[in-house]
Amino acid sequence: MIRATLPSIANPHIIAKQHAPGSCENLLMRHPDRYFDSDPTVRGIARELYRSVANMALVCPHGHVDPRMFADNSPYPDPATLIVIPDHYIFRMLYSQGIALERLGVRRTDGGAVEQDPRRIWQLFAENFRLYRGTPTGCWIADELAMVFGIEEPLNAASGMRIYDQLCEKLATPEFLPRALFERFRIEVLCTTDAATDTLEFHRKIRESGWKGRVVPTFRPDLAIDILHPDWRREIEKLGALAGREIVDFPSYIAALENRRAFFKSMGAVSTDHACVAPHTEQLSAGEADNILQRALAGHADAIDARRFTAHMLIEMARMSSEDGLVMQLHPGCWRNHNLGIQRMFGADKGCDIPVATEYTANLHALLNAFGNHPKFRLVLFTLDESTYSRELAPLAGHYPALRLGPPWWFHDSLQGMIRYREQVTETAGVYNTAGFNDDTRAFPSIPARHDLSRRMDANFLARLVARHQIEMDEAMEMMPDLAANLARETYRLG
Repeated sequence: MIRATLPSIANPHIIAKQHAPGSCENLLMRHPDRYFDSDPTVRGIARELYRSVANMALVCPHGHVDPRMFADNSPYPDPATLIVIPDHYIFRMLYSQGIALERLGVRRTDGGAVEQDPRRIWQLFAENFRLYRGTPTGCWIADELAMVFGIEEPLNAASGMRIYDQLCEKLATPEFLPRALFERFRIEVLCTTDAATDTLEFHRKIRESGWKGRVVPTFRPDLAIDILHPDWRREIEKLGALAGREIVDFPSYIAALENRRAFFKSMGAVSTDHACVAPHTEQLSAGEADNILQRALAGHADAIDARRFTAHMLIEMARMSSEDGLVMQLHPGCWRNHNLGIQRMFGADKGCDIPVATEYTANLHALLNAFGNHPKFRLVLFTLDESTYSRELAPLAGHYPALRLGPPWWFHDSLQGMIRYREQVTETAGVYNTAGFNDDTRAFPSIPARHDLSRRMDANFLARLVARHQIEMDEAMEMMPDLAANLARETYRLG
């Protein structure tokens, strides 16, 4: 059952200010109608729809925020460490323009020298902020500075140090501690992403602290499944130790994974997450699966073994979800660490991941025929291949009861990306076979800006339907809270 709108509180978003006589003409103006159509009819309807959900709590069912910040609740060290250094959206663009990652303070795997002065890092970012014009990152940062920190001038070379000092001053106050921001953002729940062998010590510390903020883990077993990963053997040993059993064959391997899932669920987890290049699924016999695992344990598995084992394990994970009720998320279609030089020097996940063409109908046939009709199974499916929206994903989600389409992800988490998604998916799958919005971010202070952009886009999308008399205004008003938060609650069983 979809919930009704939460009670309204004061709008946390900064409203655009009028210039006072003699005031600085560079005051940062976040227009109250930003992202809406210029057509006055659509804009007026969108404005009303957006206002109806602007104060709703934020539901964050998938992301990569570090739970340690809420466990420790320590002040953020400085703006560069908070905003620039950990965000691959930011340094990816700068690297593309020839700015070395060392100059941005990104740590090298060999311990080589990198910039240590956060002021220099921030100034370099400010001098190049023009590169983000027209990009979602530019929108998020501008909204974040205005909405979260109350910064009243645009970020550029001249303002960089003034803004840095203002941010430092605010970050030193109790109002900008992680838990205080969590509460100010009105986050109802925030799900982190955690390896299968994570002890969840920081989640436990949050629980034991007595703080009421809801931060829950998500079970991500990618390393435990990738039998060709150089760290796989070490991960399997750790998995067995945590589960209290040595992994010597496929039954003991499955039992250890089930044990960890149960532990995650006891710590509040509502979902699992899985990444793969292709969403290939294949049902192996017990003997075939064990033979591949034995070759992997002996260090003799090959690429064909890895592909078939991952394909089988996706079905095993679906089977487990149909039994324990954890929602299964699948994020395929990315060639990760495409720039091998950057991977060698700085490690994984440093902004050099590239989408690849992805097929779903044939690849997911085995999994969906096994569990797509199961009443307890829920699969949230994402894509980086927009060509599949109307051809494959919307028809699949428009038929299989277990399937929901995740929101535009990563490279398409943008205004135009969201618009393309709604326009290509809605006519076939409708709105209620989609999973609502999730911010999927490591950059905690950007969360309100990301949700705000999504809510404005959805308001504008529905306003167009109203203006064309495809739906009535009262129907659009009913749909807005569902798109803003209720669909995410229902999809991820966050009631």
